[in-house]
Amino acid sequence: MRHVDFSPLYRSTVGFDRLFTMLDSLGQPEQAPSYPPYNIERTGETTYRITMAVAGFDESELSIEAREHALTVKGEKKDDAAEESQFLYRGIAKRAFERRFQLADHVEVRAASLKNGLLHIDLLREIPEAAKPRRIEIAAVNREAKQIEAQTN
Repeated sequence: MRHVDFSPLYRSTVGFDRLFTMLDSLGQPEQAPSYPPYNIERTGETTYRITMAVAGFDESELSIEAREHALTVKGEKKDDAAEESQFLYRGIAKRAFERRFQLADHVEVRAASLKNGLLHIDLLREIPEAAKPRRIEIAAVNREAKQIEAQTN
């Protein structure tokens, strides 16, 4: 893929820095993490849900942090030093992970739950009244014709 230079646009736009940075990062090849797998679904008009498959992790081994426009989910298994068994095959991942999601403006994390090895994170997009579009009424101006009279001496 060819690299697109957005620097001329930086000079002529205001407030789109984050957009151009995101577009720049899309063009760069990177090793996208594939663990743990996740789904993002729209559950309503303004509600969303992120579901992550975190089999083998307990609530105490997971942490969720929302900061500005980013949501970070981390998982770190506690080291079981007392585990003496030898595995012939280990298919269940036991490695630590960190998954980041970019959140749009006015998206808040409402709740998180862990059930049957799936971590559910519920999100709500709530636009404040000040940011919502509003209708401006146009007032009719009364334009009566005024007659100018000249005074004679």
